[in-house]
Amino acid sequence: MQQYLDPSDVIDWQHPDVRARARALAGDADDPAVVARRCFEWVRDGIRHSRDHGLQAVTCSASEVLTQGSGYCYAKSHLLAALLRANGIPAGFCYQRLSRDDDGAPYCLHGLNAVWLPGHGWYRIDARGNRDDIDAQFTPPVERLAFPVMRPGECDLPGVLAEPLAVVVQALRTHPTSDGLWAQLPDLEPEAFV
Repeated sequence: MQQYLDPSDVIDWQHPDVRARARALAGDADDPAVVARRCFEWVRDGIRHSRDHGLQAVTCSASEVLTQGSGYCYAKSHLLAALLRANGIPAGFCYQRLSRDDDGAPYCLHGLNAVWLPGHGWYRIDARGNRDDIDAQFTPPVERLAFPVMRPGECDLPGVLAEPLAVVVQALRTHPTSDGLWAQLPDLEPEAFV
């Protein structure tokens, strides 16, 4: 379980600003589910989704997302994992392969998190950000993710990863604008993921 608590260049939970935000969100709560819900709701509602808000900055590491106040789903998942890990709560990464335009190809990855909750085990949460057609919630043990897998070619990629996929980090690090990233969102064939 230690790998789901460790810091990294992307999940830089030891950054002073990330640690301070994590402590503030936890407050006096000692129940991991309460702390996880607070962190989830703050990232979901307090960090703007770049595409939804027409923002051009591309963020990747947790501290970058916190400083900028925005990011794509992937970047928001990096911040959420960092806040959870800073509070001693194991957190990892999950991905869905979705139709980018809801009409078959092209496909892209969608990033979300899983958190380890006592009494529940791994529970997937999606802090992408809600809007009129999205209502992601923290309701263990029932998952309320942003997007259902519904169309041919879409799928939930298996497992909970301790680190973000390299293809995701590379995409965030090499596209200087949100529009550029949107035109080339990362994707993996399900067979390649296994």
